[in-house]
Amino acid sequence: MTEAVAGPAGARPVWWVREAVRVPPLVWDSLLPALLLLNVVTTWAPHELPVALALTAALALPLLWRRRAPLTVFGAVAAAAFVQWLMDVQLPADVALLVALYTVAACSGRRRTLLAGAVVEAGALLACLRWAPDGAFPTPFVAVTALVVAAAVLGVNRRTTRAHLATLEERAVRLEQQQEQQARLAVAEERARITRELHDIVTHNLSVMVALTDAAVHAQHRSPDRATAAMLQTAETGRQALTDMRRSLGILRTDEPDAQRHPLPGIAQLESLAEQMGAAGLPTRLEIRGSHGHLPATAQLTVYRLVQEALTNTLKHTPAGTRATVRIGCSTGAVTVDVTDSGPRPPRPATAPPGHGLAGMRERAAAYGGTVQAGPLPGGGWGVRTRLLLDSGGAASA
Repeated sequence: MTEAVAGPAGARPVWWVREAVRVPPLVWDSLLPALLLLNVVTTWAPHELPVALALTAALALPLLWRRRAPLTVFGAVAAAAFVQWLMDVQLPADVALLVALYTVAACSGRRRTLLAGAVVEAGALLACLRWAPDGAFPTPFVAVTALVVAAAVLGVNRRTTRAHLATLEERAVRLEQQQEQQARLAVAEERARITRELHDIVTHNLSVMVALTDAAVHAQHRSPDRATAAMLQTAETGRQALTDMRRSLGILRTDEPDAQRHPLPGIAQLESLAEQMGAAGLPTRLEIRGSHGHLPATAQLTVYRLVQEALTNTLKHTPAGTRATVRIGCSTGAVTVDVTDSGPRPPRPATAPPGHGLAGMRERAAAYGGTVQAGPLPGGGWGVRTRLLLDSGGAASA
């Protein structure tokens, strides 16, 4: 939680204070040796001071390197304590053994911790045997043993806590990476959705506009009224395309006039699509079986785009005089889409690149657990069929 320190220049975060007073670990590690040496200098007699000072330095000064080499420091402190015991000198600096044991337990494994604990416990036994008052051996031995166990347990807890925090940090990093990956996948899916939408919008509307423009050019002298109607239809198709493109790119608000005049396409707009294709030169018959009021908007948009793509392909690849039929079957759990035409398909040149329309149709159908079947019909013409399963979850954006 971030705190602030108010001052004349305004609120400043308190973290800069923490940074300023942060003390290096070596300074903390030097406090205990300094206190132990100061205690010896101020409490021991002058004739005993050299030996006590030397033994205290041998016990305490290695603690300065305990974080870098815990086992080496423990061995040095234990050796100094053994020399102290041989010289029969009691010193407060024996606490350095507990600090060294704690460091080994905090930085090493269980086996080394047990070995270090056994060494310190053996030293505690020897010290109590030599320096405990007569008849009072159990009390100091139990007290020193409790200190040894406490130092080892605190070190083990420190190691366990550090390992747990490292695991949590690693898990947090992994979770962040997964979230970034999911965000990238979401962006890629959104781009693919926009690409499919723009492909369907541009391909369909441009094909219709080209057909209407050609019809207007041919009819401008013989039937000016039909030419005018075709050009008006071309303009309306262009406005519809612009509205759909803005909606697909997410820049159209629902309260704008274009959004209210051109709602999100669905099954109800298939009739207008059939009329538009008829005006472009492809007479289209629409049959809708069953009620579609219960269908989700995304499912209806998928049906609309499938029919739009199929009719656009028919308009582009079939000769004049071709007729198309669209059959939509709506039920509680599924929607079937059948688009057939009566025109032959010209052979595709070997060097022509494959189109993206059928691939986009398959992606849309797959979002609802469906597959697209497209191919020539036995009696002539071309057919596209798919079945969408409404209980398969669908896509968030068809």
